[in-house]
This record gives sequence, C-alpha cells and structure tokens, in this order.
Amino acid sequence: MDWKTLQALLSGVNKYSTAFGRIWLSAVFVFLVLLERVWGDEQKDFDCNTRQPGCTNVCYDHFFPISHIRLWALQLIFVTCPSLLVIMHVAYREDREKKNREKNGENCPKLYSNTGKKHGGLWWTYLLSLFFKLIIEILFLYLLHKMWDSFDLPRLVKRSNGDPCPNTVDCYIARPTEKRVFTYFMVGASSICIVLTVCEIFYLIFKRVVRSARKWKKSTKRSVSYSKASTCRCHLKVEEKDNKSQTRCVAALRALAPNVTAV
Repeated sequence: MDWKTLQALLSGVNKYSTAFGRIWLSAVFVFLVLLERVWGDEQKDFDCNTRQPGCTNVCYDHFFPISHIRLWALQLIFVTCPSLLVIMHVAYREDREKKNREKNGENCPKLYSNTGKKHGGLWWTYLLSLFFKLIIEILFLYLLHKMWDSFDLPRLVKRSNGDPCPNTVDCYIARPTEKRVFTYFMVGASSICIVLTVCEIFYLIFKRVVRSARKWKKSTKRSVSYSKASTCRCHLKVEEKDNKSQTRCVAALRALAPNVTAV
C-alpha cells in the first residue's frame, strides 16, 4: 500500500492540529506503518501436517479470517478519514472567503480572521473528528482482541474434522514469538493513540471553557463600568438640578426682600 500519498494528504492537518494531534499523526505512521514490514505473505509459511487439497487454506481462513496487514491498513484508513473533515471544512472557508472578495472587492471585510483557526463551526468539526477517531481506535482494538484470543499467537493450532480436512489437523504458525511481540507492540501503539486522542479532547474543551470564562469576565466588567458611569451621570444631573433650584429660590427671596422691608 502506498502510504506516502496518505501521509502527504494528512500532513496538511498538522497546520490545524494541536500538539497532541501532531504527536498522534507521528505515532500512527511510525508504529503502524513500519509494522507492515514484519508481516509478509503468511499463508505460504503456514504449515499443516496434511496434503489434502484445500485443507491448509481452510485452516488458515479459520485461524486468520483477516490478515494483520490488511486489518492494520483498514484501521489506518478509517482512523485517518475523520481528519479529512477538518481539511474539507478549511477548504470550504477558503472558498467562501474567495467568493466574498470576488463579489465585494479585495478591500472588503473578511468573513474569517483566520480560515484555519478553530473557532465556531471548525472547532466543532475538529472535536467531532476526534470522537470519531477515538471510537474507531477502540472498535479495532476490540476486534483484534476477539479475533486473536487476547492478542495471543500460539505456535500450534488445531483444526477439528471438517470439509475438506479428513481428521484433526495440526498447523504451525511461522515466527509466532516475533509476531506476538509485534502484535503487543501494535496494541500498545493503538493504546497510545487512544490516550493522545482523549488528552486532545480534554485540552480542546478546557481551552474553550477558559476562553469563554475570560469573555464573560470582560463583559461583566464592561457592564459594571457602564452602570457606574451611568449612575455618576445621574448623580451629576440631580446635583445640577438641585443647584439650579437653589439658585432660583435665592433669586426669588432676594426679589421679595425689598417688598418685605417696605411693608
């Protein structure tokens, strides 16, 4: 499988990912892609103590319903597909920005301050992609556990009577210890990817909560300062009215004073 094309496509996600997302992408390609070299065409090295035509193929299909390489390739494709949603969303924003400039001119106000910044809908798209990746990783880990009996690869496997095998057949797996070690290695890599995805989810939510709290504090400070300013203005108006009324009273008293003395 040509991993370079997929890696080149997903490398664009690094521009919009957090530090946890960049580490996750490196872990995926280092831990999963390099394991492909350990597993080759396993069926030709799968030996059974029978020469019955078709029996070896049936036994291999019974113990290995899907090969490790194909399962890991399928896992890698499924687990990286949600990241493409982020690229598509950013491309949609850039297209809207381009159409806005074509319609209103180059000096028109921008629709987005930064098309790749995780705000608004892009933040939700990125968060949903993380949840999708987490679910896929857990599902494939569970599938691997169920198909190969707690990730164990025995040296000898037995196939009971069944067409086309005439009796119980003993089959031997090539390099079982090496494959067991690398299977554990692959499980550990998937576990690391799960932990990184969970950390990134909590990091995004925590950062969003902190940003919202800061905005709320700024808005409350503005409202308090505005209310104080309006209160001060009201007091000034009341004082001005009191001063004016006092001035009028004094003027009225002075006007009445000569009349009082004359009486």
